[in-house]
Amino acid sequence: MTEQLAELPFQELVQRVRACTLCADHLPLGPRPVVQLSQTSKILVVGQAPGRRVHDTGLPFNDPSGDRLRAWMGIDRDTFYDDRQLAILPMGFCYPGTGKSGDLPPRPECAPAWRQLLLDRLPDIALTLVIGQYAHAWHLPDGERSVTGNVQQWARYWPTLVPMPHPSPRNNLWLRRNPWFEQEVVPALQRRVAEVLGQTD
Repeated sequence: MTEQLAELPFQELVQRVRACTLCADHLPLGPRPVVQLSQTSKILVVGQAPGRRVHDTGLPFNDPSGDRLRAWMGIDRDTFYDDRQLAILPMGFCYPGTGKSGDLPPRPECAPAWRQLLLDRLPDIALTLVIGQYAHAWHLPDGERSVTGNVQQWARYWPTLVPMPHPSPRNNLWLRRNPWFEQEVVPALQRRVAEVLGQTD
């Protein structure tokens, strides 16, 4: 099945992803895969899974987390939502529901079914932003055990990949405890994003 999907034209593969119902029985609001990508995308943003607001609007990072992420990147909404520039592929494509302390983890079926198939179709990615523990686990298999440990090692992966904390307001305490992230990593990230998008002078 994977080999058959790999042979599909790109747009047909994306249509299959957006029509996926693999986890339907486990999703409280039903399936609504939220992804953004084109074969010319230069930056890949890897988050966890859509939240409720993203599920309702169908627009990735259309929430306070997205506002902070765009500020960290130094770009506006128009640039962020231009799939010719940015691909956005969370670890789980659908809203997984809410637990006692926030949204549930991404559904485990999603990444094995689709992730590598889509990554293989993004030949122009020059920078990948890896956000949060589930994205770290997939994209940094030899990384540290904690998000903090990986983010502290950001220079190890530079300039093609940046391990990042989640930009959620729930992470405000982490950001206060780790001011070096916004003092050191964010300015470097903004310069790199501008370079990749051809926005430097």
